[in-house]
Amino acid sequence: MKLVDNNINRRSFFKKTALTGSGLILGFNWMSYGSLTKIETLNQLPKEWHTINAFLKIAENGMVTIMSPNPEIGQNVKTSMPMIVAEELDVDWNRVTVEQSPLSNDFDRQVAGGSQSIRKGWDSLRKAGATAKQMLINAAAQQWKIDPANCTALKGLVKDANGNSLTYGELASIAASLEVPENVKLKDPAEFTIIGTERGNIDIKAIITGKPLFGIDTKREGMLYATALRPPAFGQTLASFDDTEAKAINGVKEVIAFGGDEKENILNNKIAIVATSTWAAIKGKRVLKAKWSVAENAESTPKHDEAMKALLDTEPKESPRKDGNIEQAFAEADEVIERLYEAPFLPHNCLEPMNFFAHVQNDKADLYGPIQTPKWTQDTVAEQLGLKPENVSVGMSRMGGGFGRRLYGDFATEAAQISQLVNAPIQLQFTREDDMTAGTYRPASKYRIKASLKNGAITGYHLKEVAVNRNMFGLIPHFFPAGAIPNYQVDLHLLESNITTGAWRAPYTNFLAFAEQHFFDELAEKLNVDAVQLRLDLLEQAKPVAAKDEAIEYSPERMQNVIRLVAEKGQWNQNLADGIYQGFSAYYSHNTHVAEIAHLQMVDDMPQILKVICAVDCGIVVNPLAAKNQVEGGIVDGIGHAMFGNFSFDEGKPSAANFHQYRLIRNMEAPEIEVHFVQSDASPTGLGEPSLPPAGGAIANAIYKATGQRLYKQPFVEALQSSRTKL
Repeated sequence: MKLVDNNINRRSFFKKTALTGSGLILGFNWMSYGSLTKIETLNQLPKEWHTINAFLKIAENGMVTIMSPNPEIGQNVKTSMPMIVAEELDVDWNRVTVEQSPLSNDFDRQVAGGSQSIRKGWDSLRKAGATAKQMLINAAAQQWKIDPANCTALKGLVKDANGNSLTYGELASIAASLEVPENVKLKDPAEFTIIGTERGNIDIKAIITGKPLFGIDTKREGMLYATALRPPAFGQTLASFDDTEAKAINGVKEVIAFGGDEKENILNNKIAIVATSTWAAIKGKRVLKAKWSVAENAESTPKHDEAMKALLDTEPKESPRKDGNIEQAFAEADEVIERLYEAPFLPHNCLEPMNFFAHVQNDKADLYGPIQTPKWTQDTVAEQLGLKPENVSVGMSRMGGGFGRRLYGDFATEAAQISQLVNAPIQLQFTREDDMTAGTYRPASKYRIKASLKNGAITGYHLKEVAVNRNMFGLIPHFFPAGAIPNYQVDLHLLESNITTGAWRAPYTNFLAFAEQHFFDELAEKLNVDAVQLRLDLLEQAKPVAAKDEAIEYSPERMQNVIRLVAEKGQWNQNLADGIYQGFSAYYSHNTHVAEIAHLQMVDDMPQILKVICAVDCGIVVNPLAAKNQVEGGIVDGIGHAMFGNFSFDEGKPSAANFHQYRLIRNMEAPEIEVHFVQSDASPTGLGEPSLPPAGGAIANAIYKATGQRLYKQPFVEALQSSRTKL
């Protein structure tokens, strides 16, 4: 057992404690780290439930309800976060129910993004369960008039050395009146009975039986439905519109202009169609006649390509890391290798299109729906509508995919604006076409990588990035190969555009990993060194640097471990069946180390990925079943977009509006995936995103072995077809 200082602020950790009958309710801020203060007793519990951040309820029959604070986008936090609390509480998981918490300002990080929910909540969640358990033990000790040290708790029971026992339900009312202990004992990982075991998704039955869980399922009394007509091209503005035919559609109630950007002096740049059903709103939108101004300096992908290439030859906007002297390394080199890698824009394409509910009344607003950033949404809506943030409530539905798109609550603010204008509760619904053409896209980007070779070693490495609207934080300069190469420099360039861009699953690394890992394979070939061995050797060189340089974020040792594990499990350099080719890739992102080997064959001159073997070091695995699902999903997503994903703009207009124009990976193209986790007692790290970045590199390296063709541009299928046409 580990004794820890319970220095969490008591007022935020146990925000409210309520006594009703013999039930105990412990509310706590799962993400705070201050000191504990005295518990509060409420006379009438129901009136106070809504003020609790996150809370643990114990009923008199011993049932426990644990609130899950973070948004659920399919990453399984609604199951995994309560598992952590239940573990330290020492309660039977079969006696636990879970509820989704709404937004509360008492949370420090109520966000789904960056694969950080479990990592950031790990300590607080454990202390929450452990503190509640200790209070129940203290209550039992008081009843028996013995030292709490002579009591133990297990599966909802507190026992003493004489065999006496009391259930948590029997102790709840007494525990509610006790002081919160200043120190609590956390379990040694070897004692875990819930963490590390496979637990089914808490919502799985509701999902497969079609119960209303998602934002798109929302229904409220008196609710109207809305859809919106937006500019068909980025940079255009609304000039005028004729709503005669739209208003003639049965069910259409109102057609109104809204939105815009006061800072850009653009007002009422969208048109909302409000109706009694989604279908009526969509029909009204289809017959609405609008005129749009011609966009000045309209954006197009060819213009972006030319401008980005030109920027790579200019002085960088930022050079976040400079080790040694790359100019000298290149000047003294036996050989210099330089390559250009190019990535297109990509839409998010969540299965559930954007939607949100809003009911704005006078000085308050009630919001509900699928959002990754509820606090940002609360503040933004409050500012736009002139409300106090505390008067804007935000409830969170389960999300049918997020991938970074739902970090940006534009759809929530649109719903709130429309509700305020029509003075009615509104459910805003995007169509698939809206979702794809009015999105926030992965930035198009280019990477120029240059390396110097001398005496059989890599002596210099210069990485340049230029990306659309991505500035300063675009590259991760302290990831591998930082520390592994003596002369190393990272430069950033920015191309500004009116096309909206933002985070896309595994931001910044989703394409960079392919570029770097493909480049390292090419360097290994030049040096006549095995590709896996090259990485291991570079990581060995990085160890003394990483030990001294706190800026370096990855662990050379942990990266070596996943590389060796995947090489073993993936049969690296062993004889495979004829026509099967291997490709290797390893990458660190979101605090997690991942290595992958892809097996593929060529069918009709196109790659068919047969299998991907993946090794992951993400620290303690809370729920192996969910963890495996996350890794598999990331790999499939990474393969699909590397192989097929392409999106462009012509004078600001998106190239695709639906799936008949935009290619995604299909069921039959998903390979077998084998996942291996490194056994660890380290605290958990990210998992939703880290398996995606290495996938593209592993495939590209396998394709080279199969075809002899190096790939420098995504999507791979188009690059292969293009090269075949030229031949």
